[in-house]
Amino acid sequence: MKPPRELKRELRREALARRDALDPSFRIEAALEMTEFARNSIEVEPGAIASGFWPMRSEVDVRPLMFALRENGARLCLPAILDKTTMIFRELVRGAALVDMGFGTAGPGDEAEALDPSIMLVPLAAFDTRGHRIGYGAGYYDRAISRLTDAGHAPRLIGIAFDCQEVPTVPDEPHDVIIPEILTESGLRRFTASL
Repeated sequence: MKPPRELKRELRREALARRDALDPSFRIEAALEMTEFARNSIEVEPGAIASGFWPMRSEVDVRPLMFALRENGARLCLPAILDKTTMIFRELVRGAALVDMGFGTAGPGDEAEALDPSIMLVPLAAFDTRGHRIGYGAGYYDRAISRLTDAGHAPRLIGIAFDCQEVPTVPDEPHDVIIPEILTESGLRRFTASL
């Protein structure tokens, strides 16, 4: 039996290959479909802080979804990579310049306010029906979620992916954060936590 990290690498590579193979027009339509699902299923308290992400490569473009959350009263933020282990979230203000965050993403600069999101749209490479996810391997989201939880916050975690990124089982590791909801082009799926 292969070690969990090696299995995760294989599952990540296969799921990302399937995602990369999706027609770009389909990806656009799917992102808009997800926005409509979210309008009906993600309630936002006025002033709630929602984190999104700047899409890279063939990821779901969550910008329409983020704007829908803003229309419903949310303040928006994007991740900012501070160093090799630390990611925080900075407010996304209309008209403010974005800076290169590495990895092909952009985000607000140092002058933007750091925020603690109450709703997090979480990118992922693969997921299973238990809400286990495979990220991109650097652990930024696992550490950021852990930091927020340790500080007494309990953000609503919503993974964002295409249906083709689902895998039968993600190998469990102690540091893994379970994502109880995944939004795909088929709708918002809620999972019950189980090992």
